[in-house]
Amino acid sequence: MDAHLEEIEERGYTVIEDAFSLELADELRETLDRIEFEHQVVPASNSFEGVNTWRIYNLLARHPIFQQIPIHPAVLPLADAVLGGEVLISSCSSIAIGPRELAQPIHADDQLMPLAKPHVPTVFNSMWALTDFTEANGATRVIPGSHLADHSPTYGEHYESIPAEMATGSILVWHGSLWHGGGANQTDARRYGIAMNYCAGWIRQQENQQLGLPLELVATFEPRLRDLCGFGTYRGLIGHIDKQTPAQRLFNDETRPIIWDKVR
Repeated sequence: MDAHLEEIEERGYTVIEDAFSLELADELRETLDRIEFEHQVVPASNSFEGVNTWRIYNLLARHPIFQQIPIHPAVLPLADAVLGGEVLISSCSSIAIGPRELAQPIHADDQLMPLAKPHVPTVFNSMWALTDFTEANGATRVIPGSHLADHSPTYGEHYESIPAEMATGSILVWHGSLWHGGGANQTDARRYGIAMNYCAGWIRQQENQQLGLPLELVATFEPRLRDLCGFGTYRGLIGHIDKQTPAQRLFNDETRPIIWDKVR
């Protein structure tokens, strides 16, 4: 973990090899294909999402298999360390880059936040390789060290970047200020990945987990996953309901002291 944190601090990203099994990768791809067929998912028509890229959002609401992804022991401790603990799920989605897709414009995932750069980490993201990621099939392209820049990239402008190649079962993780983008797919097969994105507990989530997930489904989640979805509080205060966490109010979870109760 220390080596990965050092690479994130210096380069802005790291690759965790052999983080999950090939069998799980197969099962995840098959589940995504089934969801895509059942919900008639089609590519978007903009340069960011891609015109030959299939994206499925709000994965936790789609199938129980995805519940293991946000709490994976190879990634969640890194997110906690970079973001200072008490993190939230910002979004959990799949990205299948199809043949003939062009490279995604270089961007930073915290680019929309009106904060002067460089700043304290607000976003920590990861990409699960459900197939091999190669330069030819659209491996995520990164610009090492760019997370330390004093500005964000100009959308649509060309920047020199390198492919973050990795084998199936690996996970690429990066600092939210890192300049990066999906690569062009010059092969005849899809490049499958799952984007598991975290944000600091005081940042608004990209996907609204509280409204996007049925409460009866959230009731089946383990407590840490409920917290990651935003049903806890940040530092014992932010997000409370009458001095209770949302999980206490909705699911009778264990009582947690509010921050004021710790002050004597």
